[in-house]
Amino acid sequence: MKKDIHVVGAVIIKNGKVLCAQRASNTTLPLKWEFPGGKVEKNETANEALVREINEEFKCSVSVGDQVEHTVYEYDFGIVHLTTYYCDLIDGEPVLTEHEKMEWLAPSELSNLDWAPADIPAIEKIEKDAAVK
Repeated sequence: MKKDIHVVGAVIIKNGKVLCAQRASNTTLPLKWEFPGGKVEKNETANEALVREINEEFKCSVSVGDQVEHTVYEYDFGIVHLTTYYCDLIDGEPVLTEHEKMEWLAPSELSNLDWAPADIPAIEKIEKDAAVK
């Protein structure tokens, strides 16, 4: 039986562009792109986890807004339950500490990157949302 892994991702938007982060080469899903975030710890809400993870990994603060998408994806290492949220930067600028690279891209450019599979439904939703605005 595979382990359930509950994670959150931040869709941080600044000046109409979305923050994308490339995983390090020495992690699971090496060099795949993802929305910044991480695991939800025991006794922690999704919002708390997202604020903590962004602070730890990118040394900045966000406010968490509306949910973008919830995806369940089965990888060889476990079943990932990913919930993504729109977020606003409220303090500081993102700084790389764990990821290989980061890019600010327009919603229409997101699908040009090699994303982790669990993130793809959120990308499709963001592209649709942007087309409506």
